[in-house]
Amino acid sequence: MLDKYKNKIISFYKTHKRMPVYTEIMQLVGFKSKNAVSKLVHKLIDEGVLDKDSSGHLIPNKLLGEVPVLGLVEAGFPTEAEESLLDTMNIDDYLIQNKDSSYLLEVKGESMIDAGIHEGDMVIAERINQPGLANREVKDGDIVIALVDGNSTMKYYRKRHGKVYLEPANKAFPLIYPESSLEITAIVKGVIRKY
Repeated sequence: MLDKYKNKIISFYKTHKRMPVYTEIMQLVGFKSKNAVSKLVHKLIDEGVLDKDSSGHLIPNKLLGEVPVLGLVEAGFPTEAEESLLDTMNIDDYLIQNKDSSYLLEVKGESMIDAGIHEGDMVIAERINQPGLANREVKDGDIVIALVDGNSTMKYYRKRHGKVYLEPANKAFPLIYPESSLEITAIVKGVIRKY
């Protein structure tokens, strides 16, 4: 029965791109009280399906489930194909290290194509100043999400000879030196692309 409830909540999340609130869960699963929903939510948290963010809102946890790891594939010279179950991997855990401070952004533009980041890709960004978590230090060469002179962009963070600037990964675009302000809001931790 728990799987049936879980599937309804996951289906709602995939349709609406957000988690349902308790009253919506009541309607989804046919419960008559918020107390019953609270017990269900706690079971799903214990099972690892749901979690709560730092403000107490429900967030998805491991919605993709585990996927089998069947072996290695040669990206050089072809070798004999061999398939055997080596392990299973949870894609959520593999992609996102710090769930409370991570979010996705869809890429627009081509200034980062030489870094393998193309228009339409989704980047996993991790906030650098998240309440309750240690602040992350931005290092030269990190790909960052930045507010430069009030405008948002994604570029390499560079600090050379005491000067900070942003560098695209495409020679057709210029270096960006801030005129009045530069705020680094997040570090890019990964890229997701569907073919």
